[in-house]
Order: sequence, then structure tokens, then C-alpha cells
Amino acid sequence: MGQVALSGTGKILSNVRHLFRSREVFLHDGANMTRIHLSSRVQLACAGVVATTLVGAVLSVGQMAVSAVAVSDAASAFAARQAERSEARNQVASLENEIETVKAVAKSEVARLEARQAFLASVISGAGDPARLAALIPAATKATTDGSRGVLSLFKSVDRDQISMAVSVRKAADARFATLSGVTSKLGVTGTGGMGGPYEPVPAGASAVTQSVSTPSADPQFRALFNSWKRLDQAESTLVAIPSAKPVQAPSVNSGFGVRSDPFRGGRAMHAGVDMPGPIGTPIYATADAVVGRTGWVGGYGNLIELEHGKGIQTRYGHLSSILVTPGVAIKRGQMIGLMGSTGRSTGSHLHYEVRIDGSAVNPIPFLQSSDYLLALQTKTSVTAMGGPDEGKALVAASK
Repeated sequence: MGQVALSGTGKILSNVRHLFRSREVFLHDGANMTRIHLSSRVQLACAGVVATTLVGAVLSVGQMAVSAVAVSDAASAFAARQAERSEARNQVASLENEIETVKAVAKSEVARLEARQAFLASVISGAGDPARLAALIPAATKATTDGSRGVLSLFKSVDRDQISMAVSVRKAADARFATLSGVTSKLGVTGTGGMGGPYEPVPAGASAVTQSVSTPSADPQFRALFNSWKRLDQAESTLVAIPSAKPVQAPSVNSGFGVRSDPFRGGRAMHAGVDMPGPIGTPIYATADAVVGRTGWVGGYGNLIELEHGKGIQTRYGHLSSILVTPGVAIKRGQMIGLMGSTGRSTGSHLHYEVRIDGSAVNPIPFLQSSDYLLALQTKTSVTAMGGPDEGKALVAASK
């Protein structure tokens, strides 16, 4: 085997020597001839340089190919990282939008509940302007995302408490209205000044207490409460106009309302008021809040004061010895307006007192007989006092 290998090697060397044997190269430029001798060693050296150059070129091409693959891989990795960053930014932006939506929904719902609370407190306490506060209650808050629906659920208990309170207060207001309406109808002043007012009943079977925050069906309870409050307010303003105080401190009647025998001519004549005797100079008081109308000498009335109470209600005070008020001035119930006398068509010192509704004289006696009760009703008690302690607890719970 060794001999065969040596033989093969020798053959290769022999072929190499033959390939790179000494050579003579002649170069002729047309005029001169140049002879160049290329020895085997020179040829081998040149071949080595060429081989080295070729190997370097091949290696460079390989390195370039490897670099191209590496660059491609790096570009792919960079693109993947960029896509991940873009997706992360989108998720962050989406989360920020959701947070802003939840904040806006929460702010809107808080504003709605606070506005309803202010309206309830105004109706219950009688302070403030419920009509203005009712107009400030926003529409029901709408949820468009899972997050906003979740935050609305946090307010459900407050919403239910407020609706329960609205129902209780409305029932108390309706009960008070029924009481006032019954009293005023007995006195013949029902309907004056538009006491009825608008009314929107809640549909039978509607359980607003169990309604959710996001449904609009809770709103009718507050609309119904507003309508009940409005007609109660109108009824109370009418009650304030009813002349329920005493025109003299200790009134007694010696001549009643209706047909009587005329003290001057005899025969039957209509007496449009009642006569209350007393010493000259006895103080005369306004029987309800009013604006002073006509004053001065008026025929058989002598010195007369007319008070305009609103709602079509008027009172007249005749035969006065002195008038202490002037037309156009606002006065309060119980304020002294004149002094008793015997001026005009009078047989002695007394007060001729009339109550007129829409221009027609009515009997003042029922007003005088109901004076204490009417005065109590005219004191605007809060609706809470009619509803009992549970309503107060509900309001406290709703405000938490």
C-alpha cells in the first residue's frame, strides 16, 4: 500500500513538473522581438498567487452570503419587534380610551344623582326652588362599554334609594294636597288660581324601586314627584291667599252674612259681609298676605280698605276711623291696617268685613270658624314630617 501511494504521489509530481516546465515566450511588437524565459519556479509562484486570490474571492463571496442571511434575519427580528411595539401601543391607547370613557360615565352619573338628591332635599325641606332644581337633572347615563356598565353598577343602590324616596315623598305630597283640596273646596275656593296643575301618574304595576340605573323607566318617578310637588305648591299658594286670620283680636258678630232687615230703611236687604262691633280705635288686621288695593271713602262703606290676596280672593274692611296703609303696598297676614270706626252708612262703631271670590261676596263665617286649622295648614311644614322617620333614613342612605 505504501509503495502504491508513493507511486501515485510521484506521478502527481511528475505531472506538475510537466505542467510548469520551463518555457520560452517570444513577444513581437512588429519591429522588435523580445524573449522571456519562464522557469518552473516562476510559473509555480504565479499559480500560487492566482490560487490564493481565487480562494480569497470564494471566501469573500461566502462571507457576503452569510452576512446577507444575517441581515435578513436581523430585519425580520426588527420587524417582529416593531409589530409587537405597535400592538402594545394600540393596547395602551385602547386602555386609555376605556379609562376616559369610564371616568366620563362615572362623572355623568354622579352629577345626575347629585342633581336628583338636591331636588329631593328641596321638596322635602321646602327650601330652594324645586322647579329650577328639577330642570337641572340630567338624562339617564348611558353605558357603551363593559367598563362603563361596571362602574354604573356601583351606583345602583344609591339610585334605588333615591327612587324609593321619590315614591314616598310623592305619596306624602299627594296626601297633603288631598287635605288642602278638601279644606279649600269647603270654603268655596276650589279651582281659583288653577290649583289643579299638571299630574302624571305612574303606570300601575311599575316597580321603579327595582329598576336599574341605565333604564329610563326610573325617570317617571321623578317626573311624577315634580308634578305632585307643583300642584301641592299651587294649592299651598292658594291656601296662603285664603283670609284665615282674625280681622279683630276678639271677634264677635252682631250681623251675619245674607238677607237681613235693613237698619236704616227696614225691609229685606242683602248684607255682603259680617259686622263685628267694638270701640272706636280698635286695631284691624289683615286676614291674609295681600297687596293693598283701593283705600279711602267709598259710599256706604265709609273709610274702606280693599286687600287683594291673589287667586281671585279679596277682603274688604269698612267703616274705619283711620286707614294705616296705602295702595300698592305688600302686607303680611296679621299686620295692622286700620282702626275701627263708624264712618259711612253705620249705626255705631263696628267693622264691616267682607270676603269676595272672583268678585262675588261669600260668607266670611266659615273662614273665621276654620281660622286656627287654616293657619296651621298655611304653615308650610316639610313633606318629611308627613312621611315618617323611614323617609329620613332613606335620604341619608341615598346621600352616602
